[in-house]
Amino acid sequence: MLIDTHCHLDAAEFDADRDAVALEALQQGVTSIVVPAVARHHFDDVIALSNKHKHCAYGLGIHPMYVDDAHEDDLSVLSAYVAKHHPVAIGEIGLDYFVTKANIEQQTHYFTEQLKIAKQHDLPVILHVRSAIDDVLKHLRRAQVVGGIAHAFNGSFQQAEQFIALGFKLGFGGAMTYSRALHIRELAKKLPLEAMVLETDAPDIPPEWVGKNGRNTPVQTVKIAQFLADLRQVNVSQVLDITSANALQVLPKLA
Repeated sequence: MLIDTHCHLDAAEFDADRDAVALEALQQGVTSIVVPAVARHHFDDVIALSNKHKHCAYGLGIHPMYVDDAHEDDLSVLSAYVAKHHPVAIGEIGLDYFVTKANIEQQTHYFTEQLKIAKQHDLPVILHVRSAIDDVLKHLRRAQVVGGIAHAFNGSFQQAEQFIALGFKLGFGGAMTYSRALHIRELAKKLPLEAMVLETDAPDIPPEWVGKNGRNTPVQTVKIAQFLADLRQVNVSQVLDITSANALQVLPKLA
């Protein structure tokens, strides 16, 4: 079993060949792909995609980089969709201080309200945590959701331990494949494998062999798994077994 826990297969970059991309991943052994929505107008798209491709599952949420275009009633729509459609997680949600800090108050509002929805429906969350890890952790402690995934994790070992203590797994993908990504590689080597899940974030964060300007795809999870195994000097079957079990543990609806 091999699970890509974070892939934006609904993105416009896949409009020309989405079905072929999904099929290629399945044929190469990617047995599950999690597609998190980023805005209200994506909800129907990710649901339809998952209905068409049975190895795809979806999360529903409003991404911090999309809150400037969001409306307050998007939250009530989200809650209604969750009750009707039963996603595997609330996500992609979180905070992003790397792009801008000008709308922190708005980001925080949508994040905390979506944590309440996750808590109400007993669902895990898929987190975006760029340059905002401490604030994300603060709100998680208050919300006490059941856990989830800290996507594209690149924080400190201490922050990793705090996420793990709160019931979260940490997402690793293409970023660790770059030779200059020394910190992420150190995390990938030394954190417990039981705390890690695999992801692509396709079409973004392509691995080094694709190239920074290339399009990432979910089939790259296969080589990412092998890269992690080589980095940790273990058999790839161990990486596949443990990371897949981790994903099913924090996203039980995948099973």
